[in-house]
Amino acid sequence: MQKSNSPTSRSLRERIAHALAFEFIAVVLCAPTLAWLMGKSLAHLGILTLMFSSIAMLWNMLFNALFDRAQARLGFQRGLWARLVHASLFEVGLIVVLVPVAAWWLSISLFQALMLDLALILFFLPYTMGFNWAYDSLRARYWGRPQPCSVV
Repeated sequence: MQKSNSPTSRSLRERIAHALAFEFIAVVLCAPTLAWLMGKSLAHLGILTLMFSSIAMLWNMLFNALFDRAQARLGFQRGLWARLVHASLFEVGLIVVLVPVAAWWLSISLFQALMLDLALILFFLPYTMGFNWAYDSLRARYWGRPQPCSVV
C-alpha cells in the first residue's frame, strides 16, 4: 500500500509532529542568537522564545479556526487575495500579542519590542520556506515510498 504524499493526507499526529519540529528548531536557532545579539542570558531568551512559540501555535489554531468560520459564512475562495489577507491578519494578530510580551519580559520599550518582532518576521519568512521544503523533501524521500502493510 502506498502512502499518499499530499499535504491533505497528513494525519493529526503528523501535523503535530511537524509543528513541534518547526518550533523546536526555531527555538534552538533563535534563543542563542537573540541572547548573543541582545547581551542577555540564554535562559532568559530561551524562556522568551518558548513563550513566543507557544503563543504562536495557539494563535495559529485559533486564527485558522476563525478564518475557516469566516470563509464558511462569507463563502469566499482561498485565492491569492484571501491568502494575502489571511497571512497579513495572522501576522498583525501575532504582533499585537507578542510585542507587549517582549517589552515586558526584556524590559524594553514597545518600539524596541516591535523592531525585535519585525526582525523575527524577517527570519521566519525564509526559515518557514526552508523548513517546509526540507520537511516535504524528506517526507517524500523516506515516507513517500511504498510502505509495507502494518497492523496498528
